[in-house]
Amino acid sequence: MNEPHSIAVIVAHPDDDAYACAGSIALHEADPGFRFILVIATDGGAGMIADGIPATAATLGAWQAHGRVPDRHEWLDYADGRLHLVDAGELEQRVRRILLEERPQVVATFGPDGITGHRDHIAIGRAVDAAFHQARAVPGPGLRRLVHGALRESTFHRWNASRMRRGLPRFNPAVEYQLRPVPDEKIDIEADTTQVAERILAGLREHRSQRPVLTYPGGDADWQRIVGREPAVLA
Repeated sequence: MNEPHSIAVIVAHPDDDAYACAGSIALHEADPGFRFILVIATDGGAGMIADGIPATAATLGAWQAHGRVPDRHEWLDYADGRLHLVDAGELEQRVRRILLEERPQVVATFGPDGITGHRDHIAIGRAVDAAFHQARAVPGPGLRRLVHGALRESTFHRWNASRMRRGLPRFNPAVEYQLRPVPDEKIDIEADTTQVAERILAGLREHRSQRPVLTYPGGDADWQRIVGREPAVLA
């Protein structure tokens, strides 16, 4: 018997979920059996708020803009920026409980690079990896794939070349909070999300608190091209 499609996205901060897999989820909007579970470990309270932007947690609604809200939304309520200090066993146990309750087909999180090297990203990714394998050892449906969001190395080099042409500093993967690429040959999955790119962009615009990060010199056309592909690594 075919299982219904389902995905659990487990990330550190309220903006993390709007990048790596938003398009893949939006593509399933018309799937009547699709179930989307979103788990966020912190409230993102330590994140930056751009000058002059009246943003609060209550006014940011990326998933409404994406067009597919979660069927289950869990906040783990840890302090932003301190997730790496949480007992690993505690974090794994909380994630494992959700995975056993839901048994999603796919679980998506950060890889060991955290995409930006952010300690919170790395901590939640490590906990999800461990919890996935523990939950998968319990007989039952689902838990077919564990995927890590990733940035292609070729894309990373193209972005750095563009930054240099504009007189901006290069992204340095040795610095925390800066992008870390994955070699192209290690990318296992790349979803074509061009048909929902405008909706991904609408969700990103909801993150008004991080508007400087989301400013791209080519405007919306370049942003739609960027979000039209979603690469990932099978863990």
